[in-house]
Parts: sequence; structure tokens; C-alpha cells
Amino acid sequence: MKKFDIAVVGCTGKVGRQMITVLEERKLPYGKIVMFASQKSAGSKISFDGKEYEVIELNEANIKANKVDIALMSAGGGTSKIFAPVFAQNGTVVIDNSSQWRMDKDVPLVVPEANAADALDNHGIIANPNCSTIQAIVALKPLNDKYKIKRVVYSTYQAVSGAGMAGSEDLENGAKGIAPKKFNHPIFHNVLPQIDVFTESGYTKEEEKMINETRKIFHAPDMAVTATTVRVPVPNGHSESINVEFEKEFDLDQLKKDLANAEGLVLMDDVANCVYPMPCNCDGKDEVFVGRVRRDFSVKSGVNLWVVADNIRKGAATNAVQIAQYLIANWNK
Repeated sequence: MKKFDIAVVGCTGKVGRQMITVLEERKLPYGKIVMFASQKSAGSKISFDGKEYEVIELNEANIKANKVDIALMSAGGGTSKIFAPVFAQNGTVVIDNSSQWRMDKDVPLVVPEANAADALDNHGIIANPNCSTIQAIVALKPLNDKYKIKRVVYSTYQAVSGAGMAGSEDLENGAKGIAPKKFNHPIFHNVLPQIDVFTESGYTKEEEKMINETRKIFHAPDMAVTATTVRVPVPNGHSESINVEFEKEFDLDQLKKDLANAEGLVLMDDVANCVYPMPCNCDGKDEVFVGRVRRDFSVKSGVNLWVVADNIRKGAATNAVQIAQYLIANWNK
């Protein structure tokens, strides 16, 4: 099997470090590993696969001097806007975790369990979807294939880790009575019905991301989708209540089997014994967990789902590494 040179861009951040962990676990066939970060982190050391690597400053000269096949990038939208094209022009395929490229018509937006083949039709940049979108798509993909989705209503309960270190610190500091720095209001003992900024529509950017990304991944620009995204005082792991209306009728027991047999999905649905997904039992896992599966009696063919996943792993790092695995498997054919 041919080996490939891989870079991790933003290697010192929370998602970057998780990318390194997932790369180690999944044992991609690598030849060379390059660690990129900001000037502030340049010169520090990062451990990977039993060796220490010096962090290199992210700039055009260093990108060109350290040519790689794949760059896993989690360095923010502004940084990606500048440097992802530099990587691409240098013959690298960038898998970018920021929001910069997600809705670009020339950039595939990929959840491997749903539309992996789209990754092959790239011009040097592939976008990783929003964390809340990724886990929803894994759960919805088998249902859309079989029953055809007519409408989706998302209500999310998103952990503070999704707001980076500053979000996590606000929760920890809030327990000590310290005023928030990241959020507009305290998150400790509170729930914030706002993630990102509000737009003229009254929706937040996070809500618009879920709506637009769902349509793009499913290649269904007219799919009826709405969302309310909420920040909750949970350290890690996003939860989502998803209400789905289908074009076709379904048998509930068969639909549960469809979910249980789906790639990357774990059915946890034994309500008689209070078994259902929760952030505490999904933390550190790569799978998406679904439970509380029940018919929505208010419409002809509707279902309610409760979907939980580790937003830093499957919602960011693991999804990106899975895309890299798919590219490598196809390049090695």
C-alpha cells in the first residue's frame, strides 16, 4: 500500500489535537507527518505515533517547502481562506474544518457515511460540515434513502466544547461565580438559545448552517428544513431532537432496524429500561447514537429521533480523518 504525506494544520488547538489522536488510532498509511500552527506555537513539540515533531509556522513559504498529499485543517475560517488555496496550488488536498468553504459550489461538503463519493470531485479543497450537521446527517441518511425526507425540524442542545476553550472556560468559571467572557450570558445553570450571531432572518448563523448544509449534502436544495440551536451547560457532546416527515409510509420496527444497521450509527432505544443516548456515554466515541425513536402522530408519516455524538470527535476530527481514509483508499485502488 502506498504511503501518503499528511499535515495537521492548527495542530495545537482542541480539534487539531483530536485529529492527531484519531490519525494515530486509525493508522493511516503515512510517510511524512507535518505539524503546522500559528507563529505563536511555532517551535513547540507535538507527539505523534511515538515520535516528537516540531511545530512549523503556517506561512506560504513553509507550505511550499513541506509538500504533503493531504492537509487536515482546523485553524479558523480566516486562516483557511488565505492558506487552503496555497496548499491546493501546491498539489495538496485540504480537508477543512472551518465554515469558510462549506457552501462554495465548487467545494464538496462531505459526511462519509452519506456522500463519501463527493470527496473525489474536488479541486483541492473538501469541506467538513458543521458539528451539529454531521451527526444529524449520519442518522438521517438511511431514512432519506428509504423513505425520502419531506421535512426536517432540528432542535439542538449543544455542549460548550463546541465554542472552543473559551466556551469550556465559561462553564468552569461560571461554577465559581466568574462572569462569562465567551458567551453573552452565563452558561452555568443556564440555557442559551443563541449559537453564533443572529441574521436578518431572525435565525442564527448556526441554524442557517444546519439548514443549508443538510440540503447540500443530500443534493436537495428544496428540502424543507428548519432549526433552533441552543447552547447547554454540558462539557462535551451535542444532543439533538430531530423531527422528520417522510414522503413514504414506514413501519416503526423496520425503521428502527434501518437505523441499527446503518453505517456509523448505534441504536440505543430501550425506554422500558431508561436506555437512550446521553452526552456522558457518547463522550470519546466516534459513532453517532440514536434513541427515543417514536412515531409523530401529528403528521401522516413522521418520526421523532434523539441523536447524540461527541462533537469534537465525530463532529470534527473523526469526520475529517474518515474523509482522508476514503481518499487514500481510492488513490490506492
